[in-house]
Amino acid sequence: MAKLKLSKSSLQQQRAQLALYQKILPSLDLKRRQIMVEHQKALAEHERALSAVEALERGAGAERPMLAATDIDLKGLVRIRKVEVAEENIAGVKVPRLEAVAFKTARYSYLARPSWVDHLAAKLREAAEQRIKVRVSEKRAAILAEAVRRLTQRVNLFEQVLIPTARRNIRRIQVYLGDLEREAVIRSKLSKSMHWERTEVGRA
Repeated sequence: MAKLKLSKSSLQQQRAQLALYQKILPSLDLKRRQIMVEHQKALAEHERALSAVEALERGAGAERPMLAATDIDLKGLVRIRKVEVAEENIAGVKVPRLEAVAFKTARYSYLARPSWVDHLAAKLREAAEQRIKVRVSEKRAAILAEAVRRLTQRVNLFEQVLIPTARRNIRRIQVYLGDLEREAVIRSKLSKSMHWERTEVGRA
């Protein structure tokens, strides 16, 4: 750590740094608050997606006991063909956003399989999409949580270290320069007094 110079130029530098820190801090804290809000939204979306998956799984078991029938082959009925995930910028933080999920449903004869297979295929697609939403929202929330952590550290650095240090340095330099000024005034008065005394002695 560089030693503090007790000079007028150093005082100006410290004042400039303090002004800069005080200018940066509000925008930094605002960004942190914005990302905190988005983090809470991501957590809520994650919880909704988890609840949807659980509800679909419970419904599949409760509504369709016919799934236990071993003579109906449902393997490969629904497959994920494509997942589109875009990148979203939130206050400078890049997070994933689920755009679309495309599925491929196996062809089957309407005569060979029961009518409830159509409904089952729709539910399988819905459940698969919700599981993808769970993964994307979980990643989104994790990225935003890390951004909040880093920004909180930076806000604390400004609030607890940089700004207080700059203020202490300014006070220290001001005290030192004030002492120098008083000493200079005293020396000047002493010099004038001694000069006056020598003058008076010379006249006597």
